[in-house]
Amino acid sequence: MSSVKVAVTGAAGQLAYAFLFRLAAGEVFGREVAIDLRLLEVDAALTRARGVQMELEDCAFPLLQNVICTSDVCDAMQNIDWAVLIGAFPRKPGMERADLLSANAGIFREQGQALNAYALPHARVLVVGNPCNTNCLVALHYAPRLNPRHFYAMTKLDELRAKFKLAQKAAVASRLVTDLVVWGNHSATQYPDFYHAKIDGKHCTSVISPSWLQRDFIQQVKERGTEILQARGVSSGASASNAIVESVKDILFDTKQMYSLACCSHGEYGIDQGLVFSYPCITQQGEVKILTTIEHNDFGKQQLEATLLELQKERATVKYLGFL
Repeated sequence: MSSVKVAVTGAAGQLAYAFLFRLAAGEVFGREVAIDLRLLEVDAALTRARGVQMELEDCAFPLLQNVICTSDVCDAMQNIDWAVLIGAFPRKPGMERADLLSANAGIFREQGQALNAYALPHARVLVVGNPCNTNCLVALHYAPRLNPRHFYAMTKLDELRAKFKLAQKAAVASRLVTDLVVWGNHSATQYPDFYHAKIDGKHCTSVISPSWLQRDFIQQVKERGTEILQARGVSSGASASNAIVESVKDILFDTKQMYSLACCSHGEYGIDQGLVFSYPCITQQGEVKILTTIEHNDFGKQQLEATLLELQKERATVKYLGFL
């Protein structure tokens, strides 16, 4: 039986709690892959993280070989194959975006340095903690020993939210919505690309009014996280956990359909080289490839320009603060 060593940060949080048991049960890497877990948490939350560790142990998962809980980022990243970086500094009332970027850049600089020093050379990194695109940019900057193509930021939750909204509007099952990809930043500027989406094999715009799609649909996808926060009093947990599971599976296993994933740009679609930008991707022979054949109309180009501008500003902010 093969095995994989996985570091998960923010291990005491509700999102990690929803994810870790699915990981240990074999839903992510498969039922024939043993799991060696490294749980990373800050000192103030370490006791709660150890409670999660105890629960994982008490499940006696057949695939779970070992669990270590630590507040030492170097220990957590030692010889890992995968890192799922969930923990991030949350935005608090009165905080400017620059404050949030600054607080998180320090965290992801440290984690990038630890990955560079201790992770295995082939290690892959999925950044979930927000602002995930720019957090990922900082982490990969400080891990030059690793392949920048193996750093990703998660936009799968946006994709799944968008698919449900289209399915709901068209009164069909979600599985019938295909080729829906989210472009750009995981933020209010994201572009859920309905123009290239299909509903039961038909172009989305032939099934649903383009005016509704341009206005209501995009707004609903952008505001879904806020709706959940207002309804539950906490941010998305189970749905975000599901998106992590699906993202890792997209990355690992060859895919027939394109999916959303933020990757390090090499200039595709005119995006600045080095920015972490969400693209349409497929996986072939275990490697993520960005699809470069999609053409955008004027509306799509405007959406891409807006989300690109925001990511450029975020990069400029962390660079001004000395993190790049």
